[in-house]
Amino acid sequence: MVSKLYPAILGLCASLVLSSAVNAEVVPLDRVAAIVDNDVVMVSQVTERMNAVRVQLEEGGAQLPPEAVLREQVIDRLVLESIQLQMGERAGIRIDDASLNQTMQQLAQRNNVSLEEFRAALERDGISYDQARDQIRREMIINRVRQRRVAERIQISDQEVRNFLNSEAGQLQTAPEYRLAMIVLPVPESAGDLEILSIAKTASEIYQELRDGADFTQLAVSRANGDTALEGGELGWRKASEIPGPFAAAVSQLKTGEVTQPIRSPMGFHILQLQDQRGAQEQMVNQFSVRHILVSPSEIRSPEETARLSQRLYERIQGGESFASLARGFSEDPGSALNGGSLDWVTPESMVVEFREVMTSIEPGQVSRPFESQFGWHILQVEGKRSVDMTDDMRKQQAVNLLQNRRYEAELQTWLLEIRDEAYVEVLI
Repeated sequence: MVSKLYPAILGLCASLVLSSAVNAEVVPLDRVAAIVDNDVVMVSQVTERMNAVRVQLEEGGAQLPPEAVLREQVIDRLVLESIQLQMGERAGIRIDDASLNQTMQQLAQRNNVSLEEFRAALERDGISYDQARDQIRREMIINRVRQRRVAERIQISDQEVRNFLNSEAGQLQTAPEYRLAMIVLPVPESAGDLEILSIAKTASEIYQELRDGADFTQLAVSRANGDTALEGGELGWRKASEIPGPFAAAVSQLKTGEVTQPIRSPMGFHILQLQDQRGAQEQMVNQFSVRHILVSPSEIRSPEETARLSQRLYERIQGGESFASLARGFSEDPGSALNGGSLDWVTPESMVVEFREVMTSIEPGQVSRPFESQFGWHILQVEGKRSVDMTDDMRKQQAVNLLQNRRYEAELQTWLLEIRDEAYVEVLI
């Protein structure tokens, strides 16, 4: 699935910097607003969130709901957040500083400011940078909980993938795209045979100049008469289905940078250049045969103890013990532990960034030092590398991603209702 940020992350900057009123209200004596399983929501949290929502709605020109309705909605949202954060804690989900820093940088960029300017804006409104980081960390944990728990509920069958790829919508969305430029030599409706032959000869001369290395843009500007001539004939990106049949057939045979022979149409003579392509062209992909051992923090093992365990396992491997045997005995990845840690052949893009960087940096036969990702501590061994044609697999995976994204929001809402019903919640205000 195409991974997306939890929407509250995207709106956080606005709610933080819109007004210092969000944090201006003083709560003399805080008290519990709701009990949520093993956690509580405080009245101060409800008050601050209600103030933030009011500011956002007023800035957007929206009408405020009645006070009682707003309070109920805010409490319900905070209850759901608490449930998900507790789920994340039980699953050992933690956000490392590097990931958090990257997200803070992205939020600053979305507001068209530098990270230093973003930090200064927060402080001018009385909001500490640490407070903002803490809220972002909470939202990232919730996002990861959702991605894990909701994604596993969405199952796409092979038949669904085939049906989608064979449908008109599926063919349109997975079709290749071409970035094209075109030289047009128009033929007037009143043109006689001799004039048509002369234009055809000019088109052939231009084609030969291009084959000999002439610059397409310069020739489009100096020799063509079409609407895009002054732009160097640039047509931009076009889906294969958007290109007229004779042109599409010719373009599909080109490699990037090549040009078609002159193509006759009722309008005149056309020469197209394929400047770039993306989508369904041949996809040669590097794959790695990998084994790994994963150990994760839990309620009974701290992050520090987990790091020490991974180091001891690494030392045992260096001492000559079997990687596969240790994986079967210690790895906490249920999908690979029984197979001696084998992930079979994987592509770099399918792995989290930390795993990908280590996997692509060591040679076959080598064992990595322990490294940390969002899932815990890993030790990996690369057993082999290869390059394979993944065109069909890429199209199928693209279809799976599209179908999953279609279902994600509906499945998310169903899941949220379920976890809310299953939790112990007592609202006290």
